[in-house]
Amino acid sequence: MSHNSVVLLLGSNINNPENNIQIALKKIVENIGLILNKSELITSQPVEFVSSNNFCNIAIQIKTQISPIKLLDKLKEIERSMGRTRDSSYFGGYQDRIIDIDLILYNDIKFISRRLIIPHYKNLFERDFAIGLINEVR
Repeated sequence: MSHNSVVLLLGSNINNPENNIQIALKKIVENIGLILNKSELITSQPVEFVSSNNFCNIAIQIKTQISPIKLLDKLKEIERSMGRTRDSSYFGGYQDRIIDIDLILYNDIKFISRRLIIPHYKNLFERDFAIGLINEVR
């Protein structure tokens, strides 16, 4: 089987964000694949919504054999297992969250479906904090 290079961006801003990131990283290794590279862990202000809770963010590059849609399903499963039952599409906007895991890049493919768009445009081109982290690992 082939191994795919994937970049993920993780964020958390409630209930001990740094610990939430560490738990999510462990679950990624256990359920998805090997972490090849990690960016620094940074603190950032909320983007596109107002909150007094700053985010902890990290980008990682992983190696996995899982296809893009199945990978998205596994990432959502990790989010649910950590207490995030609904994402921003349900609420029609952003809000505080225990964990958010975005699939940014998957090899060099361009992929568009109702549930998933690769590359993740906003994080790759519009959000300065994300651009810096992603560039550290790709």
